[in-house]
Amino acid sequence: MTETRDVAPIALFVYNRPWHTRQTVEALQKNDIASESHLFIFSDAPKSADSADAVQQVRDYIKTISGFKSININERVQNLGLANSIIDGVTHLSNKFGRVIVLEDDLATSPFFLTYMNEALERYADDDRVISIHGYMHPTRHQLPETFFLRGADCWGWATWKRGWELFNRDGQFLFAELKGRKLTHLFDFNGTHPYTKMLEGQVKGNNDSWAVRWYASAFLADKLTLYPGRSLVHNIGNDNSGTHCGNSDTWDATLSKTPIDLHMVPIEPSPQGRQAFEMFLRQCQRGWLKKLSHKLWSILNRSGS
Repeated sequence: MTETRDVAPIALFVYNRPWHTRQTVEALQKNDIASESHLFIFSDAPKSADSADAVQQVRDYIKTISGFKSININERVQNLGLANSIIDGVTHLSNKFGRVIVLEDDLATSPFFLTYMNEALERYADDDRVISIHGYMHPTRHQLPETFFLRGADCWGWATWKRGWELFNRDGQFLFAELKGRKLTHLFDFNGTHPYTKMLEGQVKGNNDSWAVRWYASAFLADKLTLYPGRSLVHNIGNDNSGTHCGNSDTWDATLSKTPIDLHMVPIEPSPQGRQAFEMFLRQCQRGWLKKLSHKLWSILNRSGS
């Protein structure tokens, strides 16, 4: 790892999934510079009595964690919900340390994740064009550069600076109106391959409480860039119906990179190659969902006609 001014603090947000939390932490402990990193764990309080036992199991486990330079545990006394917990925690740490690495309790990382994050945070610390660093990459068959930039921001294992997070706007109504008014919705949706605009509209209407789509929209409207690795350093283990905001799918399962990411200089501009890979992957997912939906409808109609 190249010399850095500081190793960035890690914010880990946990709730009621003991197994997932353990997998996330154990993967993180295998990172080369885990022992140099300060780990801040934000444990949300139970939303209802049904969650209390699982939340307590998570809290009992996180008190046993070792392998980091320091471990700081923040046990919420009231349920904030994922969005408010992340917004509050990232704001606090970015203000205090100037930069932060962010993980949720269902993200297993490569042993090279923290090195990549810290090197990239250091390299682009003073470049206002870059708003964040991302660790996950879709399991696309498309050939990708070692690293590349895309407009916007992302949410599965990421990092930012105080200057970047200050651009986050939690007002979904404002963001939605700006995208519509500036006729950017099609581009925001990766040329119609993923319904990000509908997700944002759903947040405005109270159908979801996504902080991530607001983070993406905030960065996108500010015309800021996020750095992506050409090979994934994050594997989402939460798409198994265990979480509040996830379903059951292996579509997004990425194989963790077995080698470090070479953080060589790349043009600080949106990558046509990277965007094409995203659009091809998202279009393929869209076709898969439509195929599953048509099969489901066919089954329903077949049963009703029998």
